Amino acid sequence: MTNPVSITAPEGLPFIDIDREFDAPVAAVFEAHRDPALVKQWLGPDGYEMAVERWDFVPQGGYRYVHTDTDGAKWAFNGTFHSVRENEIAIQTFEFEGYPDVVAIETLRFEDLGGGRTRLRIHSVYPDVQSRDGMVASGMETGLTEGYARLDALVA
Repeated sequence: MTNPVSITAPEGLPFIDIDREFDAPVAAVFEAHRDPALVKQWLGPDGYEMAVERWDFVPQGGYRYVHTDTDGAKWAFNGTFHSVRENEIAIQTFEFEGYPDVVAIETLRFEDLGGGRTRLRIHSVYPDVQSRDGMVASGMETGLTEGYARLDALVA
């Protein structure tokens, strides 16, 4: 059993809040976000292949990756890491290339809960409610839940 993912999308507001706890220290959860070889092992839905084209998890760094589903369809994402403070916070943009010109600004906070446990809090702000609702309807909950279950195993 893994820890549940909490996803909140308040009515009429253009943001999503995601909370997830991990039974692992902050340094391990943070490293699994920093190291592209680790990111490739957990990010996204089960059964998808992930090609990391760029992953510079540093201030003013950037990323681009492509998920390929079991039918061969490709889903590309890109963004810029604006701020990164080790074991504390990352602020990034996030864009699904299949829906261009809609860029979210995401804040990831890595909270030490003590006892070797971590809470990851993500606040993702979209340009408008319609774009936010499109992300919620895209199946993001499945991708988050399955990906974080793999991350549990990776940081255990």
